[in-house]
Amino acid sequence: MFDQFLSKADELVKDGQSFAIAVVVRYEAPISGKPGNKAIVFPDGKMWGWIGGGCAQPVVVKEALKALADGQPRLIRISPSSSPEEGIVDYTMTCHSGGTLDIYIEPVLPKPHILILGRSPVAKTLARLGKAIGYAVSVAARGADRESFPDIDSMQAELDLSQFKIGPQTFIVVSTQGEGDEEALEKALLTNALYVAFVASKVKAGKILDYLKQQRVALDRLSQVRAPAGLDIRAASPEEIAVSILAEIIQVNGTRAAAPKAQTRSPVLEQEAKDPICGMMVDMSGAKYKSEFRGNSFYFCCSGCKQKFDQQPEKYALP
Repeated sequence: MFDQFLSKADELVKDGQSFAIAVVVRYEAPISGKPGNKAIVFPDGKMWGWIGGGCAQPVVVKEALKALADGQPRLIRISPSSSPEEGIVDYTMTCHSGGTLDIYIEPVLPKPHILILGRSPVAKTLARLGKAIGYAVSVAARGADRESFPDIDSMQAELDLSQFKIGPQTFIVVSTQGEGDEEALEKALLTNALYVAFVASKVKAGKILDYLKQQRVALDRLSQVRAPAGLDIRAASPEEIAVSILAEIIQVNGTRAAAPKAQTRSPVLEQEAKDPICGMMVDMSGAKYKSEFRGNSFYFCCSGCKQKFDQQPEKYALP
């Protein structure tokens, strides 16, 4: 099972996917989960592996999705009695077993990907610097060769972006500098990349953007272009410009990681109801345990909470 787990995680990392790893690090009997049990939680809330019974899984999924959103690991405890402790996210165990689980959750996020369009001196230096700090780097440019970009992860010798996986962690830098500027920038703007920078002077960038406006490129996308590319550090040489661009990418990436990510919230957490017995938030769309009382629906994390509610619904149905 451990080999399968490592193989699965390695496969996801190579594919550039986000996921969270949950590992049981401590337990108090009686409970089904044991130290070393582990699972992978995907951004859609699905789980691969095993960390314990039905009471533990919804909590682990919920906290794993939070970890994927904020990029921070966490240690959670699921126990019969609440005992708040610094550094531990505490949940009440409602299963009949009544044991305790401590589970460590670690988000695994793809490293930033710099996609460079062009083979200019700035492009070559940026590719080298990007690899030096551990980012994934790709290049697409007519006439590009491995001699000019020896260490990059992937390359297209044409302005063809269809072979690249482009997502929120992709940073596109157009550094064509006279070799198909309009075409390269237009193709960059047709992707869903949140960061598109154009290496050009303000005057040239204005003319290129005006041209693309006439070509009916969406105005909201045109307004997102960062031109001139990079932070304003009075860069002059190709090497200095490359440094300013990389600094801006680092800044933008760090700002995203620190900001609340409500827009990335998983659909499984969009409609939640509070379990009236234990107080746990339950995904309404996927809830297995549900009761009706006086025309209202109540959702539960496990069968134990549902049974307790059904025995005295008038007691627990109060606001």
